[in-house]
Amino acid sequence: MSENKASPGSAEMVAAKTLTTKVLAIGTWTAKATPQTIPAVMPSEAYDTMRLMLAGKIDQWFAKNDGSGAVFLMNVTDSAEAHTLLEKLPLGQADMMTFQLIPVGPLWPLGLLVPAK
Repeated sequence: MSENKASPGSAEMVAAKTLTTKVLAIGTWTAKATPQTIPAVMPSEAYDTMRLMLAGKIDQWFAKNDGSGAVFLMNVTDSAEAHTLLEKLPLGQADMMTFQLIPVGPLWPLGLLVPAK
């Protein structure tokens, strides 16, 4: 049965392990983001975030259910590019939100289910 599965070292799996196709950006409010400071920044933040979405840089966006920030699935292959784009947003410029950036790629362990050729 194991002969019908791709070996863990197959070329596709090795390549997929290092391939970044998107960056998950998990945003968290900083201490500078208060009920008094946030409202003034949000109209320009929403506008500029929409522009990134229309430019194809943000694929999906979400609000964290606990209200502690936002989550973007970004169409970039480099965390440095994601960082640059997010720091240029009004909340980034005002140091009101920081992001944890997580490069993601293909779910390479699924290659174990693909029969070897």
